[in-house]
Amino acid sequence: MFLTFLASLLLSLSLFLGGLFIRNTDQEYTAFRLAIFLHNTSPNATEAPFNLVPHVDNIETANSFAVTNAFCSQYSRGVFAIFGLYDKRSVNTLTSFCGALHISLVTPSFPTEGEGQFTLQLRPSIRGALLSLLDHYDWSRFVFLYDTDRGKCPAMNALMMHVITARIYSGRMKKQNLTTSHFLLLNFVPSDVGKHVKGYHYIIANLGFKDISLERFMHGGANVTGFQLVDFSKPIVIKLMQRWNKLDQREYPGSESPPKYTSSLTYDGVLVMAEAFRTLRRQKIDISRRGNAGDCLANPAAPWNQGIDMERALKQVRIQGLTGNIQFDHYGRRVNYTMDVFELKSNGPRKIGYWNDIDKLVLVQNENALSNDSSAMENRTVVVTTIMEGPYVMLKKNWELYEGNDQYEGYCVDLASEIAKHIGIKYKISIVPDGKYGARDPETKIWNGMVGELVYGKAEIAVAPLTITLVREEVIDFSKPFMSLGISIMIKKPQKSKPGVFSFLDPLAYEIWMCIVFAYIGVSVVLFLVSRFSPYEWHAEEPEEGATEQGPTDQPPNEFGIFNSLWFSLGAFMQQGCDISPRSLSGRIVGGVWWFFTLIIISSYTANLAAFLTVERMVSPIESAEDLAKQTEIAYGTLDSGSTKEFFRRSKIAVYEKMWSYMKSAEPTVFTKTTAEGVARVRKSKGKYAFLLESTMNEYTEQRKPCDTMKVGGNLDSKGYGIATPKGSQLRTPVNLAVLKLSEAGVLDKLKNKWWYDKGECGPKDSGSKDKSSQALSLSNVAGVFYILVGGLGLAMLVALVEFCYKSRAEANPSPSTQNLATYREGYNVYGSEGVKI
Repeated sequence: MFLTFLASLLLSLSLFLGGLFIRNTDQEYTAFRLAIFLHNTSPNATEAPFNLVPHVDNIETANSFAVTNAFCSQYSRGVFAIFGLYDKRSVNTLTSFCGALHISLVTPSFPTEGEGQFTLQLRPSIRGALLSLLDHYDWSRFVFLYDTDRGKCPAMNALMMHVITARIYSGRMKKQNLTTSHFLLLNFVPSDVGKHVKGYHYIIANLGFKDISLERFMHGGANVTGFQLVDFSKPIVIKLMQRWNKLDQREYPGSESPPKYTSSLTYDGVLVMAEAFRTLRRQKIDISRRGNAGDCLANPAAPWNQGIDMERALKQVRIQGLTGNIQFDHYGRRVNYTMDVFELKSNGPRKIGYWNDIDKLVLVQNENALSNDSSAMENRTVVVTTIMEGPYVMLKKNWELYEGNDQYEGYCVDLASEIAKHIGIKYKISIVPDGKYGARDPETKIWNGMVGELVYGKAEIAVAPLTITLVREEVIDFSKPFMSLGISIMIKKPQKSKPGVFSFLDPLAYEIWMCIVFAYIGVSVVLFLVSRFSPYEWHAEEPEEGATEQGPTDQPPNEFGIFNSLWFSLGAFMQQGCDISPRSLSGRIVGGVWWFFTLIIISSYTANLAAFLTVERMVSPIESAEDLAKQTEIAYGTLDSGSTKEFFRRSKIAVYEKMWSYMKSAEPTVFTKTTAEGVARVRKSKGKYAFLLESTMNEYTEQRKPCDTMKVGGNLDSKGYGIATPKGSQLRTPVNLAVLKLSEAGVLDKLKNKWWYDKGECGPKDSGSKDKSSQALSLSNVAGVFYILVGGLGLAMLVALVEFCYKSRAEANPSPSTQNLATYREGYNVYGSEGVKI
């Protein structure tokens, strides 16, 4: 059998391949030799078998002279194509010779600038995948680090904003400390990168994420993302690995470690050239080398006549290799390829998605991996950043007697404890040093506060009253809101107005009282008129039969004179009645409608009187944001660094724009460094300062002694507090699920009631009373009634005195008619009606 195999080799065609390898490419050379050996010894003979015969030159010094000698040596031997690796010093020389002599160059090295007709680039372009990843992470500012020896990839030119070479990297990092950006793009093996701590995010711009040792990053906590071209789970790769592991390390240098992606590209390069030769053999195309084609320095250049056919056949290759689908476009560049996207996790690299020309970046989630990441968090203590703000985080009484997390109490302290129980992690509470929530400096672009703690890796989670906003969401991740709120207005509670002397008149408006007076006069006049016009109101007393005739009487025949009409209307209005009542139908109609009118008025008055006399009212100088914007006496402001200030700065609503214009130009400044400072300013301002803050904090302060602040108006917007984690943190999903579970279980509502109302110091909101005595009416509430009573009594006595004086004077100077009437009455009383004749 062996003799038959040797005979088949002797009878088969031998095709010469060139090989150019630079220094430090031992593993690539081993992959090249293995690929040729496996091709030549493959039992699957084709209808046109051929052998690949390599001619290899190893160039120790990659300069133009060495490359020229190596290329001319191989060209003179009649090679059909050259597989070669180059660097930035040899690429131009090598591609120029290939283009001039029509010799195809198949290379796994970095893509070249320009369009080389006879250059086939096995390495796919990383530019599209890198742009998609940068867009996913929303990096608008980053640092690009590259090794000077390797050079800057041409595809990176459009991506760079800062370039720091490896030579000055260490000094520059120490000098700037990368305060403007912790996002770094690496184009070299990151073994010398010093920043491995959390808060730095690296993207490794090569195609062999698994080829790099990333142990220092795993222990340091930095985020690392990269691309992997070779899928080690594919059958073709597994089969090769089985063969690779059996190689003799002394004969095949570099085989002691798994093949790197450049070695896989080298292996695929041999497959590509073999497939191109096979295609030309099937097409019966002569690819022989004759004549002076072996002289590379001929002048003029004598290109190989069949070089065009070879170049066309190579670009038409479409096979499956170690690096996936291998296919080229008209310019010899890889197309229709797929690369995996990996992230470094606590247990090693993990695939998070893939990228290709059609679907672009596709991210996938692995629940098992997420659970492994969460379990890995149990082995270390998570730093929880928060802010000292009541009732969210406060120091306990005698806090010096406690240690660690036990020193604090509050809503967020309890919330952090509940979340830690659900996730199963240990945590340490860290108070943010600058006491700010988090805002980005418009000049330096540096984040402060708790957001800065997360962005720059000083903390891993923020449990605090941190508002979810767009600008913050761009740099950190938020959970679902654990509390809903809005911007509200806090003012100093105005003094309760003391009831006036005539406060009993308050249940009805001034206009109503005036209308009642006019109605009283009008009804009296109408009753007087209808009584005069109606004949049924006039009457005379008829003597009864058998009765003696009575003398004359002073009772008028019509009882409803003007004064009696006024008296009847007043009695009906006071619901007391009088001795006279209308006899005619018209008079009774007037009386009926007046009774109905007084019934409704008195009932309405009585219903409102209790509320007006027992409730002390506060008159607020402002009731809404519009009231604030229209006036200038009361100053108003917000927290100097936070979402409330950002809301007014970005708002396009006319009222809020006017308020922002006032706040930013006000002197002295209306902004405060802390919420406590803003509340203190409201209390000391005597009603001349209003503080704009979250409604939850406003409601809490309203329940704290000295109970002298209040919330006015509705909320200006609607938003929520969320728990924040760094971008891409493995804690994001577990925290989010924990918040949802706590919300559905009612734990969040219980915590709010506990810290807002159960521990309140001012009693239930709008209770209006502290004890039963506050419900009793004071003398000031009804003083006006007593004044009227006293005044009425005094007026009655005064009128009685006037009547007495008038009557006495009239009797002292009687008129003739009065005297005759007196004589008649005296005679009538003595003699009866018949004894007196006048």
